[in-house]
Amino acid sequence: MVWTPRVTVAAVVERDGRFLLVEETADGRLVLNQPAGHLEHGESLLDACRRETLEETGWQVEPDAVVGLYRRIEPTTGITTLRVCFSARALAHDPARPLDEGIERALWLTREELLADAARHRTELVLRCVDDYLAGARHPLALLAHA
Repeated sequence: MVWTPRVTVAAVVERDGRFLLVEETADGRLVLNQPAGHLEHGESLLDACRRETLEETGWQVEPDAVVGLYRRIEPTTGITTLRVCFSARALAHDPARPLDEGIERALWLTREELLADAARHRTELVLRCVDDYLAGARHPLALLAHA
């Protein structure tokens, strides 16, 4: 049997002490998450980060570092996900751009606001990625090989 984890990307985007997040419907509840999603066939991790952030928030971003790699096993399904989390700079916003299905809105929250609403985080990785970023976790993009 071949076991294959799902690969996702996420973006930690900070501006003026606030972080770009999405409010989305997942498993029937309204949750908070970084702009994030699945890597598509033939796509680079950097392109996936740019694409997912644009599709979910209307923001064009440029990844500038890898915050971390996170393995997570979904408690209810047992599915393993490998999340590649990037820090990224916000470049431009298109407020008229339609957001992905299931995304209610994009919003900017402080860490304190995010912590106060922890019960609505999609997973424990939402705050973990922000905290790792705030702790200075930055790995060069050269860490990623594109073959």
